[in-house]
Parts: sequence; C-alpha cells; structure tokens
Amino acid sequence: MTADLLASIPSPAQGVWHLGPFPLRAYALCIIAGIVLAAWIAEKRFVARGGAPGDVLDIAVWAVPFGIVGGRLYHVVTTPEPYWGADGDPVRALYIWEGGLGIWGAVALGGVGAWIACRRRGIPLPVFADALAPGLLVAQAVGRLGNWFNQELFGRPTDLPWGLEIAPRFRPAGFEQFATFQPTFLYELLWNLAAAAVVVWADRRFQLSHGRAFALYVALYCLGRGWIEMLRIDTAEQFLGLRLNVFTAVVVGLAAVAYLVLQRGRPREHLTRGAGAAASTDRDAAANTGRTSDNVVSDEADGSPARETRTDP
Repeated sequence: MTADLLASIPSPAQGVWHLGPFPLRAYALCIIAGIVLAAWIAEKRFVARGGAPGDVLDIAVWAVPFGIVGGRLYHVVTTPEPYWGADGDPVRALYIWEGGLGIWGAVALGGVGAWIACRRRGIPLPVFADALAPGLLVAQAVGRLGNWFNQELFGRPTDLPWGLEIAPRFRPAGFEQFATFQPTFLYELLWNLAAAAVVVWADRRFQLSHGRAFALYVALYCLGRGWIEMLRIDTAEQFLGLRLNVFTAVVVGLAAVAYLVLQRGRPREHLTRGAGAAASTDRDAAANTGRTSDNVVSDEADGSPARETRTDP
C-alpha cells in the first residue's frame, strides 16, 4: 500500500448486513437516523416556541412519507438514464434502498405534507418550518453517511491526504486508474453541521420569525451545495451549461435570500399550544364565558394575540 493510501479515508467494506433473509442497509439506516434526529431537534425548538408536545410527531407522520416520495421522484426525473435509458430498468425507480433521494424534491413535497398536517392542527406552517430548520440540516448531514457506505456521489480524483478510497467496481468510466477521490459526502456533512449551528445562533441572536430561520437554512445549504456539487463527477443533467443541481441551488438560494430581506424586522410569533398555555386558557374559560381557545398566535412585539386560529364554542 502506498503512503498516499495510508493517509486516505477508507470506504466501508460493505453497506448491507443480513439478519436471516432480511437485509439491513446502511443507506436506509442513515436516513432513518437523520429523520429521528430532525424530529427530536424540531420538537425541542417547537415546544420552546410555545407549541404542544407531540405536534411535531403528528406533522412528521405526514411530512416524512411525502418527503421520501418527493425526493425519489426528483432523483428519478433528474437522473433518468438508470431507469429510462437504453439499458435502464423502470422498476428500479422503486428501489429507494439502493440510494437516490433528491433534497429539492424531498423538501418541496415534504413541505406539502407538513402544510396539510399544520392546517389540520391549526399550526402556522412558518412556525413549524423555523423550528425544523437546524434539525433538517443535521438530518442531511447524517444522510450523507449513506453515500459513504454506498461509495457514491464522490468528487474528482485527488491525492490530498483526506482523499476517499473507492473500490474499482464503483469508479466511473474513465476514472478506473484512480484510487482516491474528493470526499464530497464529508464536505457536505461538515458544511451542514456548521450551517445548523449558524441557524441556531442567528435564530437566538435575531429572533428570526415567519419562516426566516428556514430561509436561512435554505440559503446556507444552497451555498454549500453549489460548490460541492461542482466537484462531483457522477452523471448529471445539464441546464445552461451547469449541472442541474448547481443551477437549482443558485435559483433557490437567491429566492431564500430575497425572502430573508423582505421579511426582515418582523417580530417573532408566539404560539400558545403548550401545557402551560392550555392550563391558563382553561382558567380563563372557567372564569369568563366557558369559551376555550387553542392555537393562539401572536406576532405583536408585546405578545398580544394577533389572531385566533381555532375556537370551540
């Protein structure tokens, strides 16, 4: 083994383990772990904003399946060759466990699922999105470990000491003679964790509201995804001379920055769904007219209710 390889990052020897007839795939385990972490972080942040414990889990029941379907659809549409090409197999479009989830589709369709759940429970979607933002970045960081196990989505060849070893069978055509490649999974993992820390800091420092924490997440992720994507050598659709994901990152990132600017200065919403708020509401109801209220949201600087999203006579 050469000195260069001794200084490189090894790839896992396998990404699948079998318990009898049942395969345990590292990619799927990483996705599941990321979802659990995102839900846990979002729950803590949502309750801190006045939300009721358990609401995040109820929303996740809708958002997660929608997000997985959206992520897979985006991947299949933007990487059609393995499924619809001359040697493709359309049935493999259903094989999510083999890898291939596009974050843009996951966020878009997952957002639809979250909107449905929030609407059913009378929760403003921007409040939930702001609570979710850093957890989503952590989930994406953990999910990138699945690419490491699958030995996929790496960058161009490199002799840097942190180059990623790729087994010969996973090297793309024209790169068979190279042993180490840019570990783009690691770059994005570290970028996402750093971005999550920035979102948490900015949210506390500037009291971000009305979806601005989520917009900051989108802007930071797009910034990182843009330069990391340009290192990759896997097959990708092109648009205006750019890899499609680079073009998408530019457009979506600029839209997120515009949203941040347009929404600046708005005070944070106060969501009163938690146990303490519920007890206070019950006391007020007993003392007054017997009328209870839920999901009161305020965006006034003094915390006075701006609107009532549901009332029970």
